[in-house]
Amino acid sequence: MTPRKPGSNAYHLGWFAALSVICGLLVAGLILPYAWLGGSVVKASANSLESLPAELEIGPQSERSKVLMSDGSVLAEFYNENRVYVPLDKIAPMMQTAQIAIEDDRFYEHGAIDFRGTARAALRSASGSTQGGSTLTQQYVKQVQVETAKYNNDEEAAAKATEQTLTRKVRELRYAVAVEKKLTKDQILERYLNIAYYGAGAYGVEAASRLYFGTSADKLTLPQAALLAGMVQNPAATDPINNETLALKRRDTVLNRMVQLGKITPAEAEAAKKTGFDKSKVQKPKNDCTDSPFQTLCWYVRSVLLSDQFKSLGKDSDERLNTLQRGGLTIQTLIDPKAQRSAEKAVARVVAPTDPFISTSVLIQPKTGLIVAMAQNRTKLGNKDGETWFNYSVNRNLGGAEGYQAGSTFKVFTVAAALNKGISADRRYNSPSPMDFTGQTFRSCEGPFPAPAYRPKNSTGSGNFDMTQATMRSINTYFVQLQRAVGNCDVVKMAQAAGVERADGKDLLKDEVPGSGGVKGFDKVVSFTLGPVEVTPMSMAQAYATFANRGVRCDPIIIKSVTTKAGKKAPVPSANCKQTIDPRVADRVSQILQRTIESGTARPANLGDGRDQAAKTGTTDSAEAVWLAGYTPDMAGVSMIAADKQSDQYKGRKSRSITGRCVHGTDYGGRCHVLSGSGSGDAGKIWRASMRAALEGQPRTKFHKPSGEVIEGKKATIPDTKGLSMKDAMAKVEAAGFSTEIAYEYSGYREGTYLYSYPSSGIRSVNRPITFVISNGPRPQPKPKPSKKATSEPTKKATSKKATSKPTASKTSKTSKKATSKPTAKKTTTIKVTKKPTSKPTATKSN
Repeated sequence: MTPRKPGSNAYHLGWFAALSVICGLLVAGLILPYAWLGGSVVKASANSLESLPAELEIGPQSERSKVLMSDGSVLAEFYNENRVYVPLDKIAPMMQTAQIAIEDDRFYEHGAIDFRGTARAALRSASGSTQGGSTLTQQYVKQVQVETAKYNNDEEAAAKATEQTLTRKVRELRYAVAVEKKLTKDQILERYLNIAYYGAGAYGVEAASRLYFGTSADKLTLPQAALLAGMVQNPAATDPINNETLALKRRDTVLNRMVQLGKITPAEAEAAKKTGFDKSKVQKPKNDCTDSPFQTLCWYVRSVLLSDQFKSLGKDSDERLNTLQRGGLTIQTLIDPKAQRSAEKAVARVVAPTDPFISTSVLIQPKTGLIVAMAQNRTKLGNKDGETWFNYSVNRNLGGAEGYQAGSTFKVFTVAAALNKGISADRRYNSPSPMDFTGQTFRSCEGPFPAPAYRPKNSTGSGNFDMTQATMRSINTYFVQLQRAVGNCDVVKMAQAAGVERADGKDLLKDEVPGSGGVKGFDKVVSFTLGPVEVTPMSMAQAYATFANRGVRCDPIIIKSVTTKAGKKAPVPSANCKQTIDPRVADRVSQILQRTIESGTARPANLGDGRDQAAKTGTTDSAEAVWLAGYTPDMAGVSMIAADKQSDQYKGRKSRSITGRCVHGTDYGGRCHVLSGSGSGDAGKIWRASMRAALEGQPRTKFHKPSGEVIEGKKATIPDTKGLSMKDAMAKVEAAGFSTEIAYEYSGYREGTYLYSYPSSGIRSVNRPITFVISNGPRPQPKPKPSKKATSEPTKKATSKKATSKPTASKTSKTSKKATSKPTAKKTTTIKVTKKPTSKPTATKSN
């Protein structure tokens, strides 16, 4: 009840007269000629008679929503009003008695309106006293109207429900009559005790019991019940946490009233008065993500619930937040608190919250898309050093900060695209470091295009490799050649099929490439296979989970179910699992990545528990970020350490290498530990610890063994290239799925002249290249007394500068006799014959 301020005698007499009229109206059945009343009263009475709001029949009350983890423990609670609705039989009888005694002692005796109490209040108001005449039912009606207005975000309706006008009072009295016809006294009392405000953010007696006494409403004692009952009239002034003296004084008033009514004995009252208020038992409720054990993870859950994924909770984010804070929802996630703690611990062991780096670890169930854990080095929400409001694993639409280049983890998409095109893992390339691709022809989704100046290097060695070897050692120049053979378009589309998305939400193929000067689509980026795209850890975890799930891609989902307070299931987003990659291709990718974590660059992160596992390391250009992405058949995980672009150490700088920088994780006792700048050495530590914890006790499922064409590669018909230039012939051959290589032979034609290709027809495995032969000019005449060094040097230099995957001249009968004298060039469609140790002019570009 809101205390009324006394005013002039005329004011009190006016209220007395008005209430007398109202009482007469109600006694007469609310039937009077309109001429008897003023316009506002007539309108209010007429509207009240014609309708009764639905909320007064069903009594919607704001309740807090809770988010549960997989073991049933609470991740977070969200509420605008801290309320836990309980039935009347879960409220101590002494609490019921105390509330009725102080607010409406004749509650069970009168109807909706206590005429005796109303008249008494009017007389006392006329004499300058302040006593309300509202019954519990009237108070309930008023609070329901206020509650409903808040639920609907209707400030005007909320103000109207509390306005000090005769119109409001008439409406309230009429609704009270209707409510008493709809509900029993017990039902009204139950709803009242659950809707009443008890101060300090506690709505309803259950929330108040937990807050002030650390107990439940059914266990309230006499002094506790009396204290709560006394607070309803003025909760702000009688909150015992902040106003203990006034609260206890008001409690004693309630006890005295209970004695007057014969509800308790004087001795019981005196004993109760001797009980003080124990502040040590106060249990302040947890609200929103700042009170969650996993704050940044909680923030992601909240962001998802407010996003367009949950239109079932409201038409926009404001409505969804209102539903979340008032709807009493039970939201079930599959977050494993043990795995989450282990993931956070794994990150914290390496990178401290205050280090100038971002470190994350994401775990996903491949078969369901459900997020099991999502950790980062900054776990607390806030603005202090080491705190954040961002979840660094997700895109900006869901609370993320920025994206991070994923480096060589992208090579897996080139592997998959090659296998999907029928190129087997036996495909070999000479892979020197550096290797110049400038001017060579690559294929976008719109057609061929010449590469700009581009000379990538290898950081893990050079040589002649097949696909498995190149993946194990992460050979950059091998993968640029493989991407060129497959086609950029197919590689980018494979990444999309797996689930890769740009961190800024834009399309990989349709939208402008950042920093490209207007180029649209990463299919026009020659270095795509080396991971220049800024993506999120969540996106990469989804992509690798797709391979773990044999090519079935599931969207990452955090919410398993949403149950309303009525027990109904609300719609939740589906993982939308569908086959996007040939299962045979996915199986072969797993087999290749299995070798990588057994004996390749990812070996330091090996789980060491005997289970099948696959992984790929990733280090960006200049080591701005390091990754390890991997999976078992039952769990996919991605861990990353990247420079924080907004930190003082890196902000505004072009070079943001983390190599040689200090981290201060818990493993190092706050001392400096220097990062190596490698995926396995830095991010691999986090991945290994996170995955081991998540997989503990889980069965050791095996990968499926690939077979058929994906192992052997497919065969294709060699296209007819007669009459075509070398450039056009090579483009036609490569479009058919074949790789190409260059060989030289001495001939009567001028050096650099395209002679022929072989084989030129028939059916052939696409893993076997088509050789294009260029004239090396006439055979030089032997010199007198040639030194061994002089005769061998031309061939040596030619082959060292123009490395090829195989010596090709011996593969054809037409040139087999000259095999020992043929220098060879690197395999490429764009041929630039550099100066040889002879005096002959160089050939022109073949494309």
